[in-house]
Amino acid sequence: MILEQHYLDCLSQASYLIADAGRAVVVDPRRDIGVYLDSARRHGVRIDLIIETHVHADFLSGHRELAAATGASIAYGPGADVDGPVRRLVDGERIPYGAVSLEILHTPGHTHESICVVVHDHCGRPHAVLTGDTMFVGEVGRPDLVGGGADGARAQARRLHDSIHSRLLTLPDETLVYPGHGAGSACGTGSSTDLVSSIGTERATSPALAGLTLAEFVDRATEGRGTPPPHFARTAELNRRIRPLLDESAPVDALTPSDVARRRRAGHVVVDAREPHTFAQRHLADSVNLPLSARFAELAGALLPFDRDLILMTARGDEREARNRLARVGLDRIAGYSVALPDADLRRSVRRSPADVAERLKHPPRPTVLDVRSRTETERGVIESSLPIPLPELVDRLDELDGSNAVIVVCASGTRSSVAASLLRRNGFTDVSDLASGLQHWPGRLVPPPRAL
Repeated sequence: MILEQHYLDCLSQASYLIADAGRAVVVDPRRDIGVYLDSARRHGVRIDLIIETHVHADFLSGHRELAAATGASIAYGPGADVDGPVRRLVDGERIPYGAVSLEILHTPGHTHESICVVVHDHCGRPHAVLTGDTMFVGEVGRPDLVGGGADGARAQARRLHDSIHSRLLTLPDETLVYPGHGAGSACGTGSSTDLVSSIGTERATSPALAGLTLAEFVDRATEGRGTPPPHFARTAELNRRIRPLLDESAPVDALTPSDVARRRRAGHVVVDAREPHTFAQRHLADSVNLPLSARFAELAGALLPFDRDLILMTARGDEREARNRLARVGLDRIAGYSVALPDADLRRSVRRSPADVAERLKHPPRPTVLDVRSRTETERGVIESSLPIPLPELVDRLDELDGSNAVIVVCASGTRSSVAASLLRRNGFTDVSDLASGLQHWPGRLVPPPRAL
């Protein structure tokens, strides 16, 4: 039996290839499908089934690309609202793959159609369970972020509790747990950095499971649920419908500096994928700094417009990777790329040291300190009197900032602060700088954040 995990750090997303006796199934594929085709060739197997554990909202799945490339069938759990020819899986169904079999468990809660896939070995024993977004390592999934309001979320959380306790936790303790996401995913806060666990370990150690009553579980699963990232509803809708396919190997059109200038005048958005220190030295005015080394696709989905053409500024050789990562969240309107900047309309940006920022805060007029870390991070402490706005929410909350005041943006390491500073400048803020090294080197004392975040 072959059971491979394919993990994307920039989306904290896991997909799987399972094979035996010359046949293979792929579970929750990403949109750039080359890794599965390469694996199938390497193992000498044919991909004939694609299983989606649910309709994903955080990334655009590659089920349609993979089906087109292999002829495989696409399968979803009960009640999935999706277009096209789809195999409808039912609770308890067994799918044989040589001496291995896949058992479908309907586990509603994250979404109503969510399923988990139990992999039974050649002796018929549960070897592993692919838990999708129902259970993570050290955490459980969240009620669907693009679902209804608070009452709907609480009802879903009760279903999630039942799915976990009456289905997953009845599996043998030694059954391996392979989740759909790892640490950093918005689909479940607090997940471990480990990418595999076991039913026994989760039963004994997961804070989301150990000793919680149903009411406590529901409270925990729904508290701080917040607003879903802006791209989730659109991405979920694209995953339900027939849409254009990605050709991940196609070249990206090269643009000359004059092409870039002309397209900018036409309203195209420049996405500068270079590192913050390089971006700061020389970049186009109004460009958005989204470093390719950061959580590029996730940030792009949350911050970039879906209805505008995008121009990529990249280091040489990075253009195809940048295009494919944007495609993972459904940003397909790529006009082209350039590695050369035009001579006109260039800017430098100010990146400050911790000592410089600390000194500026001692004297009036005091600048606005904008903290763009996540709520989980700011709960551990902020610079006194700073304004916490998580980066994915910044575009929708610009009115909370005084455009006439100087703004210093801070984050943990200096990457997200560069992204946020570039967004502020693009939206008309003129006196903007950021803390280059992040709060990891902040010399002063951090205080509890304001109550209302």
